[in-house]
Amino acid sequence: MNSRSQSFFVYFLLIVAIGAMLYMGFRDNAATEKPLTINEVAQAVQNGEIARIIIETDDTIRVVFTSGAEEGVQSRKEPEATLVDQLRSLGVTAEQLAPGNVVIEASNPSVWGGVLSGALYLLPILFMGGVLWFIFRQAQGSNNAAMSFGKSRARMFSGEHPTVTFADVAGAEESKQELAEIVEFLKEPQKFIQLGARIPKGVLLVGPPGTGKTLLAKAVSGEAGVPFFSISGSEFVEMFVGVGASRVRDLFDQAKRHSPCIIFVDEIDAVGRQRGAGLGGSHDEREQTLNQMLVEMDGFDTDTNVIIIAATNRPDILDPALLRPGRFDRRVTLDRPDVKGREAILRVHVKGKPLEPEVELASVARGTPGFVGADLENLVNESAILAARRNKKSIGQAELEEAIERVVMGPERKSRLISDEEKRIIAYHEAGHAIVANAIAEADPVQKVTIVGRGQAGGVTWFRPDEDRILMSRKKMLATLAMALGGRAAEELIFDDITSGASNDIEQVTRMARAMVTRLGMSVEMGTMVYGQKEEMIFLGREISEQRDYSEAVAEQIDREVRKIVEASYKLAKTLVKKHRKQLELVANKLLEVESITRDEFEVIFPAPLGKKKSGTPQIA
Repeated sequence: MNSRSQSFFVYFLLIVAIGAMLYMGFRDNAATEKPLTINEVAQAVQNGEIARIIIETDDTIRVVFTSGAEEGVQSRKEPEATLVDQLRSLGVTAEQLAPGNVVIEASNPSVWGGVLSGALYLLPILFMGGVLWFIFRQAQGSNNAAMSFGKSRARMFSGEHPTVTFADVAGAEESKQELAEIVEFLKEPQKFIQLGARIPKGVLLVGPPGTGKTLLAKAVSGEAGVPFFSISGSEFVEMFVGVGASRVRDLFDQAKRHSPCIIFVDEIDAVGRQRGAGLGGSHDEREQTLNQMLVEMDGFDTDTNVIIIAATNRPDILDPALLRPGRFDRRVTLDRPDVKGREAILRVHVKGKPLEPEVELASVARGTPGFVGADLENLVNESAILAARRNKKSIGQAELEEAIERVVMGPERKSRLISDEEKRIIAYHEAGHAIVANAIAEADPVQKVTIVGRGQAGGVTWFRPDEDRILMSRKKMLATLAMALGGRAAEELIFDDITSGASNDIEQVTRMARAMVTRLGMSVEMGTMVYGQKEEMIFLGREISEQRDYSEAVAEQIDREVRKIVEASYKLAKTLVKKHRKQLELVANKLLEVESITRDEFEVIFPAPLGKKKSGTPQIA
């Protein structure tokens, strides 16, 4: 019986019991409204007012008057004497008690009446019993819930009807090839065992957020057609001591019963952090859970056919014992996809969505450097929303291009009120970026210039490099510095003043110049050395702190070299905007007129020099 049926049963008993008690109370009240004493009964017999006396129990009688009203009144007699003897002792004569005057008889109640009467009296007892039973069941259920804390929270998915396969995963061909062997082993384990190959116990998927680690794990389960247990690392640990280790044991017991199967632990860094990192190096609950996981992973028999797949974007903080061979035998890295991978991912996400014939997904892929699978899925979704907002029946290239800008910078802020003077400053600032970038052969080609604000930016200049880059040359970095300072140079040239609009540009320039000196060895003065030991997340490259391992004199020398690089870049930017002032004013005036200009419109005003390509991926300034 489920909880809803139990509650209904208890409420029904409550209503019936209350009704029975009310009925009994009303009946007793009605019967005792005019109680008669035995003396009053004797007096009524002497006066000839009583026709019948009915003996109901040993101490209860019922009298019926001669008025014919068929109305009885209960009266109690003394149990130690008979009714006739008691009435005779009260002065009633034998003639008055003769059958011709008063009929004295014993009651003959019906069987059903007795049963009903007994049931009415038993109902309160039954009700209390039902309430106590319900409370007991609730307590028992609570006890079971408390005991179930140690049970695994993993969700099991059958492999009979896969929803995700390798065909749904794009842009990670090398990773799919690594995991294809896992699928083959789950399908044909004897092929490997007969050669003496050891079963891979674990696969660690490593990559930035959104690269498809969870999706790839589901695809492995779908391809292999085996049960798939999915759980998050944070679901192991609770407030009770020992719960995490108990859940680990229960999870692996379930997996062994359903082998061959896959256990997928998402965000394993929540429970797999390096031990001894707690306050004072104490042994906490999380470490106890990790210890149990280490034991279970290393305790697999060779014929269990259970493989654990874990995903994390923080491999640098995992415990070394978890990463050794025999536990996670393989580490599969999912990096950010290249231009071909992004195009393949886009083709997966546009399935089922109506596209206009002129849509070029290759161009969109070139325009999204650094995007991961989640970003591209969001881009396609945003373009579909834009098309629906414009009452279109299909998604066009314009929606996809605008969706890129929405994902990177946020929606346009056309409603923001700015003065004509500020609008003019922003126009010359963005035109300065574009002019300097177009005048340097090593700089990226201009893709779009707009003075419509997005996010915190008052205007945006997009650049489209010719290809994805892994390495960046010194000339390329110096060109990027000059391009970033082109906006400040244009402000100083046109208005003979500067504004705070270049704050983000200056911050980026300073950071890049310092990296060139201290990290990349691109300073002739400082040589090919690294200055300062940075503590960072190895995979993500996110700096936490820096430990200085150089003197104050070297620090002053670094500052001078950084200043020298920045000043040289700013000088180059000012030279270029002065040289091309005519084009600068034409571009700014065009922006004040139409707010946004494309690459073709820009090159009509200022053609690109020889050696600059017209395709690539956009950057922002």
